[in-house]
Amino acid sequence: MLLSVSRRTDIPAWYADWFFRRLADGFALVPSPHAPHRLYRVPLGPQIVDGIVFWTKNPLPLLPRLGELADYLTVFQITLTGYGANVEPTLPDKDTVLLPAFQRLSRALGPRRVIWRYDPIFFTREYTEAWHLNRFAQLAHRLRGYTETCVISFLDEYPGTRARMRPLVPAAFDPRAAARLAGGLARIAADCDIRLQSCAEALDLRAQGVAHGSCVDGTLLESLLGQPLHWTPAKGQRPECGCAASVDLGIYNTCPGGCRYCYANFSPGRIAANRAAHDPRSPLLMGWPGPQDEIIRPSFSSLRGGQLRMEGF
Repeated sequence: MLLSVSRRTDIPAWYADWFFRRLADGFALVPSPHAPHRLYRVPLGPQIVDGIVFWTKNPLPLLPRLGELADYLTVFQITLTGYGANVEPTLPDKDTVLLPAFQRLSRALGPRRVIWRYDPIFFTREYTEAWHLNRFAQLAHRLRGYTETCVISFLDEYPGTRARMRPLVPAAFDPRAAARLAGGLARIAADCDIRLQSCAEALDLRAQGVAHGSCVDGTLLESLLGQPLHWTPAKGQRPECGCAASVDLGIYNTCPGGCRYCYANFSPGRIAANRAAHDPRSPLLMGWPGPQDEIIRPSFSSLRGGQLRMEGF
């Protein structure tokens, strides 16, 4: 089984203590996104979990506790853009805090296991094509030797993101400008020995030197483990997604980061209520299971011995 921690919220940044308690107890309860009173009991022992993919903008809370992950194969997807507080209002300073944290994590795990995400990309009067090229180059030169891969994608509009992005007055998506920028980014990345790939991007950028990528990359995980995994493609993702199937421990509307482009938060009231209900001692990320909840025990297995089974998940 592969874990995503998490596409739905930034668990490393905001809920690290809860996550490590779940590892210690050996399981977590995860509500169905479509039926919140159906709680799936997900085993978290290293004999079943073949790899954990962390998604975060701030790995600092995990850094002192990497030893607690020693029994697991871990890969980090770290979003590091150049946007300011008008886009990512709660993040620590990129140059003095987050870049050194990225480098520290890479020194601990190696550059193959720490992947840089420069996404989502959008254009405004402030964040122009020239701005992106300049800021990307600054970041890339400091990350040279600390990562082998950078992932890019262009902003996808959802109802919630459209409203939050409106004050920035983003430009309409222009595939020609996007392709031109991608080519420039690929050249900068190559100069820094970094491979550029796209994430679930419908625009074909291979002519610009950008290959389609996979964030939960079954081939990479097999290589890191040194043995084959019987992984299957993820279901329920965008058609262009090339990820392997994984179990996500997160819940939507739980990240207080406030990034304007975030697709996983679409109700400020629910975010506040969920945060108030969080207890790191609970098997649930938000609240405690109650009499109205049904706990379901799907059958899971290691992908080293067979295919992942998640009946009804």
